[in-house]
Amino acid sequence: MKKTVFLSLKIIGVIALILLVIYSRSIVSIVRENFGNQPLDTMSIPRAIVLDYGLPVDSFFIVKGTISNNDNLSIILAKYNIPSTVINEIAIKSDTVFNLRKIKSGNHYTVFCNKDSLKTAKYFVYEHSPIEYIMFDLGDTVNVIKTQKEITILRKTAIIKINTSLWNAMKESNLDPRLAIEMENIYQWSIDFFGLQQGDYFKFIYEEKSVKKKIVGFGEIFAASFHSENKDYYAIPFVQNNIRSYFDEKGMSLKRAFLKAPLKFSRISSGYSNARFHPVLKIWRPHHGVDYAAPTGTPVFSIGDGVVITASWTGGGGKTIKIKHNSVYTSSYMHLSGYASGVHSGGRVRQGQLIGYVGTTGLSTGPHLDFRVYKGGAPVNPVKVVAPPVAPVKKEDLSAFNLLKDSLVKELKLIKVN
Repeated sequence: MKKTVFLSLKIIGVIALILLVIYSRSIVSIVRENFGNQPLDTMSIPRAIVLDYGLPVDSFFIVKGTISNNDNLSIILAKYNIPSTVINEIAIKSDTVFNLRKIKSGNHYTVFCNKDSLKTAKYFVYEHSPIEYIMFDLGDTVNVIKTQKEITILRKTAIIKINTSLWNAMKESNLDPRLAIEMENIYQWSIDFFGLQQGDYFKFIYEEKSVKKKIVGFGEIFAASFHSENKDYYAIPFVQNNIRSYFDEKGMSLKRAFLKAPLKFSRISSGYSNARFHPVLKIWRPHHGVDYAAPTGTPVFSIGDGVVITASWTGGGGKTIKIKHNSVYTSSYMHLSGYASGVHSGGRVRQGQLIGYVGTTGLSTGPHLDFRVYKGGAPVNPVKVVAPPVAPVKKEDLSAFNLLKDSLVKELKLIKVN
């Protein structure tokens, strides 16, 4: 019995050895078929193909450069053996794709050349923006293509604490200050950005765009909240009548009949007063407006829809614009350096429309905007004007809005305050 078992094991071992040899030879045969007859110990798996702008990097001699002040496409391509006939063909084919006169100095380009002694260009890529680029195919059939890099989009959250201004707070938090512009656009009807206090803070959920881990821009802000004096002011985006707007947690629109201020990112240098010492006349007299200190040329915007009743010189007010918004309210913008194109007496303007530029005309010691609001013909403090909101969320849309709001408010509350 023992001998029979031993013999069986021996036979099984021999069969296994034969199968192993056959399998090994098969593997070698497959490898030889794919990699040739080079020694097996020198074989390696092919490397992954590296692409740049969709082109295989290893197939070309690559030159990267920056457009200089005196450069144009013709000058650059001539360095890489591209004849004038081809350059002319590029100019013709570019007409419907990209205006070659818009090539800007300081922007980057890449030339993909043949790997030979002549190094003739085969492709020229111009980066028009961090996202968009123009590819010029310089092969037998010249072609011009406008396209984009692959963009990575991430949903992110942030909290910004105010020490001086929202703009500075963004920079202190290593966030792009352009986000401050977006926040100001959302809250421009409901928050006085010139009255932010130390300790106030913003929370927001936003979309960040990047190319190869480099931030190139931002998409929508999904939700935001502003905390001041123990109260939270929410901004929830909701689409109504095919228009995306922001609403508070009760479904009231953040958009109102008037903007909180007629210009952005400035500071109040003098407030509303019944007795202020005039810096030019050297007398005490009422100052029924708010002065915003800003450099000459700073854009000034209409706080609401209306009709221009004055766009002319008004003595001490210098170049002035007055706008009648309705039967109750009128606004005034004084000491302007100039008027925006198309703004004239009798013309209509829209809320947020550019109407003029900060200056120092009239009785003024320096560039600023003297902004005033009149209610029923009498001056009122512009900072304290409470404008009526536009239409709230419709009753039939409230259920959908509340579902979205509850989810976003919960997410905002999870953002920790340090």
